[in-house]
Amino acid sequence: MEQLAPHEKIFVDSALAEDENHGPIGCHECHGGNPADPDWKTAHKGVVKDPTYPDPTKACGDCHPEICAASGTSLHVGLAPFKTVIDRRAGPDEPGRTKVDKARQAHCQSCHSSCGQCHVSRPEAVEGGLLEGHLFLKRAPEALTCTACHGSRMQKEYYGKNPGLPPDVHKTKYFKCTKCHQAAEMHGDGKKYADRFSVANRPRCLDCHQEILKDQAPNAEQHQTHKDLVSCQVCHSVAYKNCYNCHFGKDKQGYKYFKCEKSDLDFKIGFNPLPSEDRPQKYVTLRHIPIDQQSFKFYVDSGLPGFDSVPTWKLAAPHNIQRKTPQNKTCNACHGNKALFLRQEDVWPRYVQANKEVIVPAKAIPEPVKP
Repeated sequence: MEQLAPHEKIFVDSALAEDENHGPIGCHECHGGNPADPDWKTAHKGVVKDPTYPDPTKACGDCHPEICAASGTSLHVGLAPFKTVIDRRAGPDEPGRTKVDKARQAHCQSCHSSCGQCHVSRPEAVEGGLLEGHLFLKRAPEALTCTACHGSRMQKEYYGKNPGLPPDVHKTKYFKCTKCHQAAEMHGDGKKYADRFSVANRPRCLDCHQEILKDQAPNAEQHQTHKDLVSCQVCHSVAYKNCYNCHFGKDKQGYKYFKCEKSDLDFKIGFNPLPSEDRPQKYVTLRHIPIDQQSFKFYVDSGLPGFDSVPTWKLAAPHNIQRKTPQNKTCNACHGNKALFLRQEDVWPRYVQANKEVIVPAKAIPEPVKP
């Protein structure tokens, strides 16, 4: 994303004063500081850059009490899945767990969002900067907020920016992110969730495609047969990015950095690592995430003794959906096609134990369909 010039980041549009909702509110009422002090240096003492994080109640709560009350459980604000999974890998023992958690907060927590970092400014993860001169935008601009953070995977998949791969079919219909990911999901519902796949009001394919299961629908037999056996992405996704072996640290000047060993485009079907009542499918698409036994070695040696308790190939919902894909052209494009399935030989040896629950043995790969 193109960086803003310094003045562009902080320029406040005079039109803000004409906003009947936000215009009458003084800057100091949200950001702090002392407007009566004639010395700008001391007047800005105590100023808060983003008064909506981590608790937006004071800045936004008077007008948006329900949203603010629930925002603490928004996965975009709290990033709960990162802590949940890294805590499991770190194990219960001190002091290594504490060191890993501090590193997590320094590196993984920096990509949080907030009310302000969707509706007023770009996210801090992409260097911030006001979106439109501090005017409050009801709908967050997709290119400056959503894909600013979700660029390396979701944006490239959805927009068709991965080499040789088309854009998501929903993108070709001009669907914006908010078509599926609506405000209620983004703001949180007051309930704590361990991962995004457990969120009650998350989007589901059948929200829009209920008709595919009706007898008179095209391909009804295939959809009815596979409904509770495979996820929609197993048939309708194409290759997506997988990242490996990420390490976190600080350089000699103290600046934080991360470095991945490699990434590639691949498509893998594996066993469902998060089966539930509303997600009963046996086979799902899996994406490799960039974690390694020594990801936090800069901070603590062997800091993830529970590494193998969570797979490195995780449940995935790639944003690259196509009606026709290489694996759904015919029955046997998938059945008996071992290359599509996550086998032990596809997994790095040091990751095999962590992924034993999602690896598909040869006997579990569907047999070819006889003519």
